Amino acid sequence: MFRKAFRYRLYPNKEQQAGLAVQFGHARFVYNWALATRNAHYREHGTDLGYYPLKRMMTELKRSPDYEWLKEADSQVLQAKVEDLNRAFVNFFEDRARFPRFKKRHGRQSIRYPQRFKFDGDRIYLPKVGWVKIVLHRPLEGKPKSLTVSKTKSGEYYASVLCEVEADVSPNGKPSVGVDLGLKDFAVLSTGEKVEHPKYLKHAERRLKKLQKRLSRKKKGGANRDKARLLVARQHEHVARQRSDFLHKLSRRLVAEHGAIHLEDLNISGMLANRKLAKSISDSGWGMFGRFCEYKAEWYGSRVVRADRFYPSSKTCGVCGCINRDLALADRFWTCGNCGAHHDRDENAAINLLHETTAGAAGSSRPGRGCKTDSPNGGTHASRNREAQPF
Repeated sequence: MFRKAFRYRLYPNKEQQAGLAVQFGHARFVYNWALATRNAHYREHGTDLGYYPLKRMMTELKRSPDYEWLKEADSQVLQAKVEDLNRAFVNFFEDRARFPRFKKRHGRQSIRYPQRFKFDGDRIYLPKVGWVKIVLHRPLEGKPKSLTVSKTKSGEYYASVLCEVEADVSPNGKPSVGVDLGLKDFAVLSTGEKVEHPKYLKHAERRLKKLQKRLSRKKKGGANRDKARLLVARQHEHVARQRSDFLHKLSRRLVAEHGAIHLEDLNISGMLANRKLAKSISDSGWGMFGRFCEYKAEWYGSRVVRADRFYPSSKTCGVCGCINRDLALADRFWTCGNCGAHHDRDENAAINLLHETTAGAAGSSRPGRGCKTDSPNGGTHASRNREAQPF
């Protein structure tokens, strides 16, 4: 049994949009109130306020004469926000996320229905909102467990249905593949295949620059500024959808065709400190690609294996194991001075990732020593003969 989400477009009418605005606003208030209450309790008592005491306090808050308007929202939607805050703190304490922050009125809004939603043809019933038109472009699988309704910055509504699906996830027995992620090509496989980098943000920069310039010239608080802001938001969302679609299709193909995907454990947050490459790295979506591969691998009987972050996959000769310690980022091809093998930098890295993660944490049987290597410019790089050290 595993859980799978299905996302559909919603088309609420004016009255339903007003009802959803009430749900979004009240849920955001409860989340911010719960976060402020939890922070104040810690400052005053030095101990954390748990989920269940906070949930009971929220129930008492709704009974207060000053907050009777909270009853306009669905009770389970408000309880779900307290649960979301508790999950945010759990992720923070386990070093998976930063400290929870207050939610803002502007930006993406979302609420979660744990139950009591239902489908009827091309409509879906949302408590306290009614029957809303939905486009079911693909059928649901399994048993629906919860529903998340979201509104984007551009004003589009979506419903994400989390379903519990039963399937055979035994190993598929297909061959493994090493994948080297980069900026020149998005991915180079150990099979020799190169996946071209789509560079969606770079292609949209001219249009975004024009829209941002129009937005900056509009008077703040005016209706024309809101229209210009929506155009900018829609363009950014279009780029994000293009990137997500590309990563979904590539990750699904890889896990369906291979029994194991061997990736490098990249320090993406550290790489973003390079101001010359930060935009290109962010546009690539390497972290998102890795997450997509990991959860899709469970569906197709595959698995994702991560190589050590300091393993020199690009500098190691895939034939003899010698390390070219002086290989520069601009060197796209190089020749090993020990065995004479000529390497494509990225393809060699993909092959090494496949071999390194297959060999396991104990390491490979290759010597891994430094070697004298010919540079692409005709000279030589001399490195000391020493055992390979992670870097």
